[in-house]
Amino acid sequence: MSKYQKIYETIKEKIASQEYAPNTYLPSEQELMKEYSASRDTVRKALERLAAQNYILKEKGKGSLVLQNSPITFPVSGLISFKELQKGTEEPAKTVVEKFEIIEPSKKIREQLNMKEGRVYHVVRSRSYGGEKVILDTDYVNADLIQGLTEKQAQDSIFEYIENDLELPISFARKEITIVPATADDKELLDLKDFDFLVLVRSYNYLEDATLFEYTESRHRPDKFRFVDFSRREK
Repeated sequence: MSKYQKIYETIKEKIASQEYAPNTYLPSEQELMKEYSASRDTVRKALERLAAQNYILKEKGKGSLVLQNSPITFPVSGLISFKELQKGTEEPAKTVVEKFEIIEPSKKIREQLNMKEGRVYHVVRSRSYGGEKVILDTDYVNADLIQGLTEKQAQDSIFEYIENDLELPISFARKEITIVPATADDKELLDLKDFDFLVLVRSYNYLEDATLFEYTESRHRPDKFRFVDFSRREK
């Protein structure tokens, strides 16, 4: 392990243990150089990596501000699978398929998918990050449009199966974000600690031809994740 990686790992551990608490500043570059017997370039490289992983925010003239421990960032306006999202992180992440079945959907689910008839894949997946189950995804996928989906493919990536195997480009999504009470299933399948509420993201996912193929309810433990968007003021 290189010198800058050792510094990066050490500071990251101190942030995780809150030795460096959120909304406080790291020691100055000079202090870190002295503490780790390292050059300025080495310290800066470690800090740049911490900033890239959303552990700190470098503020000009002030230093490195410690952020809340939210290494996974979900882009609200983007359309990205959990597997793709993991590529930007270094912490271990895991998906477990809790339920996989083909069902006759309820009236509510048919309305969400604009279906008059037909069957859907009902897929429930828990997502673990850092050894804790912190996301519960429930997917309803139109089985007439998306054929041949298996539990193994759901374990890996539904989006990847649709785009690579079925060669159906996924184009856009409509999302709704609300705060909801935790249900009995949430408490059974997630590591909720003392939280009795969750962030619920409802997603309506569309193919390139504007066909709605999937409705998803993604339930997130609120302390582990942040949702970001980029907005431009219209003049």
